[in-house]
Amino acid sequence: MFLTTEWGNHMLKSEGLSQSAMDDKNHVVCDSFHTTIEFIGKRWMGIIIYHLLERPKRYHELASEIHGISDRLLTDRLRDLEASGFVVKNVSEATPRKVEYELTQRGKELEGIINAIIAWVGVNGCNVENEK
Repeated sequence: MFLTTEWGNHMLKSEGLSQSAMDDKNHVVCDSFHTTIEFIGKRWMGIIIYHLLERPKRYHELASEIHGISDRLLTDRLRDLEASGFVVKNVSEATPRKVEYELTQRGKELEGIINAIIAWVGVNGCNVENEK
């Protein structure tokens, strides 16, 4: 839980917040944090966001750039991202119809987080499961 140290309790008390208010606030923050990490951490979700940070892309571009993802899973993940407000699906009026996926402002705000993870992997490597 966030702010559970003595320093954190002191800071909240000095701001006029009670312990129960702190617990309620931390519970909400922790639930939001957990939900967000679980959502972004779904298999393939982060790499889809990473590729869309470059520019809007068509489905086949994403499928060819993300090696190993099935069509069904790419479709499901794009739908999840769209439903959660991270991606917008743009459909052109022209014939033939052109469909592109683009990050919303909310999705673009993940760029710093994605870049931080990439930087961390650059220093620590990819084999975090093997470390004990």
